[in-house]
Amino acid sequence: MITVTVNWPALREVALAAMKTAYVPYSKFPVGVAALVTDGRIISGCNVENASYGLTLCAECGLVSALHRSGGGQLVAFTCVDGNGNILMPCGRCRQLLYEHSAPGMLLETVSGVKTIDEVLPDAFGPRQLADYRVVKESTP
Repeated sequence: MITVTVNWPALREVALAAMKTAYVPYSKFPVGVAALVTDGRIISGCNVENASYGLTLCAECGLVSALHRSGGGQLVAFTCVDGNGNILMPCGRCRQLLYEHSAPGMLLETVSGVKTIDEVLPDAFGPRQLADYRVVKESTP
């Protein structure tokens, strides 16, 4: 687990700026996200809707794309806001997406306080579990 000091108000400001660029002609519900990366960068994303609704991209999709486009790394702290600046909890799909790209113990600002990714997605399955499996498999005769 990474120990980090997070300036939550500053992270929220970046999320708010991202939210203002959301493309939401259908729901009128803009979402912005921001995250701190292991190398100290702050990245952001916004939701982008589509007329076929199911193809809408959550803000977390844009965030992960920005993560890889700007050099990779792992997420260590994350926040999500709505059009009024209120904290939002990522949906289940987005929690999985965040987990896939998080450092162990990544912190999330949630509606009920700061929690770790493991608290908001208990018993998750992802890259760490696959790596553990490979280690056991390779050490078994």
